[in-house]
Amino acid sequence: MIEIKNITKVYGSAGAEKVRAVDGISFTIKDGEFVAIMGPSGSGKSTLMHILGALDTPTSGTYHLDGKDVSSLTDEELAEIRRNHIGFVFQSFNLLPRTTVLRNVSLPLMYAGVKVEEREARAKAALVSAGFNESHFLHLSNQLSGGQIQRVAIARALVNNPSLILADEPTGNLDTRTGEIVLGTFQKLNRENGSTIILITHEPDVAMHANRIIHIRDGKIVEDKINPNPTKARTDTVDKI
Repeated sequence: MIEIKNITKVYGSAGAEKVRAVDGISFTIKDGEFVAIMGPSGSGKSTLMHILGALDTPTSGTYHLDGKDVSSLTDEELAEIRRNHIGFVFQSFNLLPRTTVLRNVSLPLMYAGVKVEEREARAKAALVSAGFNESHFLHLSNQLSGGQIQRVAIARALVNNPSLILADEPTGNLDTRTGEIVLGTFQKLNRENGSTIILITHEPDVAMHANRIIHIRDGKIVEDKINPNPTKARTDTVDKI
């Protein structure tokens, strides 16, 4: 699935002091893994997340996703990778206000030119995978709780059947209980759908929900370990959020 070798990202122009935000990182992630990348503010995890999400390219090193060398692609090719291979879930939900749950989830398919019937069917399937039932499909986004909104964002990330789900601090705007339910959604997707998930977080208790934890500091990996006993998160239905 993912193989990165000696990835570096250096900021700073000629003559200025240069910052190595990512400093020689290497790892592989297999299909179906649930991995947390954890580190404090300034550790380089956000820069690494941008590289993994094809939002930025490294200064040096290689990044292969599904056998394709992402590190050498043009801007148009990076956009194609983001559109067809990666599902993003951010801390800010980025939903259209006063728009139905179903339409919010189907929008990426509309931009991709998918026909109405197919995009509606795929959006409904993604919503079911994210824990919704049909009674919520026509609710407006401004009628939902924070946890429901984040699960709509997860469904939207799933709708293109991506090979990778990249979640950047997805519980950051949620209270503890609701955050647990959202983490439970990721665990369910990983366990039942075999989704490959990378969770970016600065919180150790959030990272403990993953099956593997990569800890970075000052742009380097300081620990990469299997988590034999992931925290089991709540799996309440959407109705209870």
